[in-house]
Amino acid sequence: MLLVQFLTESKERRVGILHDNIIRVVNGYATTLDLARAAIATGAGLAQLADSSAGLETFHYDDVAKSGRILPPLDHPDAAHCYVTGTGLTHLGSADTRDAMHKKIGGDVETLSDSMKMFRMGVEGGKPAAGTPGVQPEWFYKGDGSIVRASGQDMEMPDFALDGGEEPEIAGLYLIGDDGQPYRLGFAIGNEFSDHVTERQNYLYLAHSKLRNCGVGPALLVGELPAHVEGVSRIYGKDGQVRWEKAFVSGEQNMSHTIANLEYHHFKYGLFNRPGDVHIHFFGTATLSVADNIVVEAGETFEVQSPTFGPALRNKLAVHATPFAKVKTL
Repeated sequence: MLLVQFLTESKERRVGILHDNIIRVVNGYATTLDLARAAIATGAGLAQLADSSAGLETFHYDDVAKSGRILPPLDHPDAAHCYVTGTGLTHLGSADTRDAMHKKIGGDVETLSDSMKMFRMGVEGGKPAAGTPGVQPEWFYKGDGSIVRASGQDMEMPDFALDGGEEPEIAGLYLIGDDGQPYRLGFAIGNEFSDHVTERQNYLYLAHSKLRNCGVGPALLVGELPAHVEGVSRIYGKDGQVRWEKAFVSGEQNMSHTIANLEYHHFKYGLFNRPGDVHIHFFGTATLSVADNIVVEAGETFEVQSPTFGPALRNKLAVHATPFAKVKTL
């Protein structure tokens, strides 16, 4: 099942089930968050509750998208109660990349860079037995709900950024129950979007490079993630023509960590189990246009598409001015 959030022409929020370009409105719940809270309270599955509450009102997805009324598939009315985080060095890549990577991480571990050591640790210990923790992944904080962009919205980078590059990824979407239990609603396609030039100056700048917008959605895939997911990442020039395109794969079959292990190492911290909070957690990528020396310019468009997640995520790159951050003494 695919769920989408959107606005009506009168700017009222709705959540609906997407099937064959038709959105069937779920009655009684204005948002995915409301629906998820009710599912937790009643003990029903999210898909079960959505299906049983679906009414006769429908909308055409393309009409809603063209008019800019698609919303992220999950959000919180107070953006500060939505954490956006992620993990890196989790994907094995294509068969050729995988073979090259295994050769690179072989031999004496002390000769490897910190990144390759981390990747090797994941390959060796990222898929533990069920119910047991494996090796910790790389982890980063990206921002709160204010940085999340829906399909069709601009992906903004600050004017001090050295780069704005896509990262096609899958994100897990979660709600913390009243008892502190994390509940996974499902998964969405995403563009994690980072400043790779800043990161390459020094790996300790990774934290700075991640404090950027991200794209999520448009649809929430309810249930488990397929073991193998295929997709395509594209960049459209200002003329509307594709100027870069590459396929990507994800899902546990193509990862060095299990989803459960990545989730464990995020939610093991009490900070991330506060009742009522929403979490959007990116699981990593193996495909980047910056690796092909592509520099994306303002006015160009990112597209991340996978049949597993329905419609594509599209965001145009924009640059916004940032005032000098001067602190005042009280």
